[in-house]
Amino acid sequence: MSTTPHDALMICEHCDTVYRRRVLTRGDVAKCARCQAILERHHGLSRNAMLALVLTAMIMFVQANIWPIVTLGLNGQENSATLWGTIIAMWQQDAKVVSVLAAATLFFFPLVKMISIGWLLLFARSGRRAPGFVPMMVTLHYVGPWTMSEVFVLGALVAIVKARVYFDVIAEPGIYAYAVLTLLITVFASVDLRSLWELTSEKPA
Repeated sequence: MSTTPHDALMICEHCDTVYRRRVLTRGDVAKCARCQAILERHHGLSRNAMLALVLTAMIMFVQANIWPIVTLGLNGQENSATLWGTIIAMWQQDAKVVSVLAAATLFFFPLVKMISIGWLLLFARSGRRAPGFVPMMVTLHYVGPWTMSEVFVLGALVAIVKARVYFDVIAEPGIYAYAVLTLLITVFASVDLRSLWELTSEKPA
């Protein structure tokens, strides 16, 4: 592999070993020779493709929060539940800690992540750094592990299977929207956003 035109350096976050960054091709993974930590992965998505995925994810996010997730039926009566309806019900039933955690990890953190990535990529398309670039990059670093849509989808599917013993359970469009959203968020997680430091100029937009 050849070195990048600007011969940028990279530092292992685990052992502080310094390396000269090299151009990665499809399937390449750069690992630290000292601690074997993954330094960088190659990804084939362009900034325009990433921005399109973010916009798609935001559309699915809105639908997942508007549409019902599941409908429970018992003795001819049916009750549909949305995410926010469930969160409010938990708050009213004195499960405030659980409701706050659910609201943060399933709504606010994913929303902040998508808006931040979309804002950064909107300016990165032209090689510029968006206003608030540094704070947003730091925010994405800390918010990333707390977006738990995939945990919610798996938990909801398990609950649906178990609830069938007692109720007539119908999976509504909201759960499918969350499943698609989970796949898109997984794609985001595989992309190293730190590359935006090198792909954009230091002069802010």
